[in-house]
Amino acid sequence: MIQELDLVALLTDRPALGLRRGDVGTVVHLYANNELCEVEFINAKGDTVAVETLATAEVRAVDLGRVILHYSDLETAA
Repeated sequence: MIQELDLVALLTDRPALGLRRGDVGTVVHLYANNELCEVEFINAKGDTVAVETLATAEVRAVDLGRVILHYSDLETAA
């Protein structure tokens, strides 16, 4: 179960935000029914790139022992 401050990964691209499947963010708020969460995405410098309300079905919890981080340029919305 996803909890506040958990790292989560997007399951689908979000082109309007310049985010792609696999991008990792932090859950900053869970709504009462636990079906929606507010997720903050930051760049490597720690600057906020996006804060988005997502269905918990649109993300998955990140198991830090099972992932390899990778480099990804931010896409800019057209």
